Amino acid sequence: MKTGWTLADAPPQTSRTAVVTGANAGIGKETARGLATLGATVVLACRNPETSAAARDDIVAEVPGAEVEVIDLDLASLDSVRAAAAELNRRFPRIDMLVNNAGVMCARRDLTSDGFEMDFGTNFLGHFALTGLLMDRLLAADAARIVTVGSHAHRAGTIDFSDIRMDRTFSTAGAYSRAKLAQMVFAFELDRRMKAAGEKAISLAAHPGGTRTGVMREQNKFLQWAYHAPSLRWLTDRFIMDPPEGALPVLRAATDPKAAGGQYYGPVGSLGLAGPPVLVEPSPKAKDMVVADRLWDVAEELTGVSIDLGA
Repeated sequence: MKTGWTLADAPPQTSRTAVVTGANAGIGKETARGLATLGATVVLACRNPETSAAARDDIVAEVPGAEVEVIDLDLASLDSVRAAAAELNRRFPRIDMLVNNAGVMCARRDLTSDGFEMDFGTNFLGHFALTGLLMDRLLAADAARIVTVGSHAHRAGTIDFSDIRMDRTFSTAGAYSRAKLAQMVFAFELDRRMKAAGEKAISLAAHPGGTRTGVMREQNKFLQWAYHAPSLRWLTDRFIMDPPEGALPVLRAATDPKAAGGQYYGPVGSLGLAGPPVLVEPSPKAKDMVVADRLWDVAEELTGVSIDLGA
């Protein structure tokens, strides 16, 4: 009996090119595997060459004929983002899908090489810059999709424009939820601006609910144990999924012909933590257009990347 959307419901993606950030493990790797299974050429854009190569080899071994490439990308460095974008622009005349998946959740306050608070700089600013630098290739595709991998955590996020570096207000939860809110605000604002410019490309978001991924790697030992302990599977499987299931909302956003710009996909189950992917509602904060305009201007100023859609 059919219980919900699965990869079998997705149409073929043959002849399409997809770039997935943070695709060496977790949600990113399973998203890349799914897109390769559907026939897309997939680029794993990651900061660790060894684990990226291992992920590529694993996908190719499982998916006969898969076309999987690797490119170095450290979203915590604008120099790396620019170098990766230049290489992608050189290799591909068009990019049909960009999945902004990579993310960190720092247990302690840290700064990127450019001086940004690490969660905000990596999860949001790095992806903002990458998206902007790839925009020509995305708009060259026939109805490209930019998918932002969000999180339930965005609902708790607040953006204090007077303390962007979080010099005064840092907390682990606060930094992560702010970064995820910023990503979501950007995803929906990008779609509004592309619509206004008359572009066919769309921007949408998805979240994996409760999924066992490496984003917890810097958290305390108890939290890591609670998420991953085999002895607790009888309990945690009710609200925590493994990466293949957690990637399904992202894959649906990236491939479902019925998906539209500005939509948000996540698990259907209790509290949105587990289950097949369906349309869900983001926090109203994610669609605040006043915040979106200001955040866009701040991101352009901090990254030096302007996203001009001609609208």
